[in-house]
Formats: sequence, C-alpha cells, structure tokens
Amino acid sequence: MQKNNRRNFLKAGVAATAVTGAAQAQSGPERKVHYRGGRKPSRTPLFSGAVSYGNLLFIAGKGAHFQGDIKAHTKHVLDEIQKELENAGSSMEKVLKCNVYLNDLKDYKAMNEVFQGRFGEHPPVRTTIAAAGGIPGDSLVEIDVIAFI
Repeated sequence: MQKNNRRNFLKAGVAATAVTGAAQAQSGPERKVHYRGGRKPSRTPLFSGAVSYGNLLFIAGKGAHFQGDIKAHTKHVLDEIQKELENAGSSMEKVLKCNVYLNDLKDYKAMNEVFQGRFGEHPPVRTTIAAAGGIPGDSLVEIDVIAFI
C-alpha cells in the first residue's frame, strides 16, 4: 500500500509541474507584430517588418530601392529604421545590435559618415559585411536592428 501512495504522489507531482510549466509558458512574454499605420495588411506578408517579444524589438532589413549613392541610401535606410522603431514605441537610442550589409565594401567609409551619431551617444554593437551577390532590390546598403522598448 505504501508503494502505491508514493507512486500516486509522484504522478500527481509530475502532472502539477507540467500544468504549472504550461501556465508559465502561456503567461510569458507576448509576441507582437507592429504594422506601420497600425493596420494589418489584407494579405499575409512575406515577412514582418517589426516584431517585439517582451521588451525586445526586431526590425527587418531595410534597403533603399532608388537611384543614388551610398550616402543617400544610408540616410534613407536609417530614416526608415527610425520610423519603424518609433512606430513600435522605441527609438534609435534604444538599439542594441545593428547589422549592416553593403553591396560593395568600398562604400564602408562613406556609409560610416552618414551612420555616425544616428544612434545617440552610446551606439549599438554592429556587424558590417559586404554581401556576396549584392543586396536585393539593387540597394547599396541594407540594415537591420534589434532594440528594446
């Protein structure tokens, strides 16, 4: 009889732990997609432009799809990132990580001239690479960021 009571007690403990774990998972951070203009598109997009999870915000890569030089493209991309951040309740100063993809590494210095100071006094960590095969849409630069809200 003692063994059955102990076995039932252990089974009940495992079941209670599973229920508690499931409840904690459900009450964890919320995943939210941030749409510009506040409205979800009528068709499911290929990817989301801005997604938050808890207080972290992930902004998809932004490019510049028009004729221009690296400085014009970099300014445009950073302006678009700023709009996405502000739309989601964040800012350039709250960016933690930044990835920069250049069409050509020769544009590194000119890109940096525009990039300098855009993220405030304490800029994020950054990785910069030249993308083999170029940037989609003929952009000279693409940038994505991770920020907090």
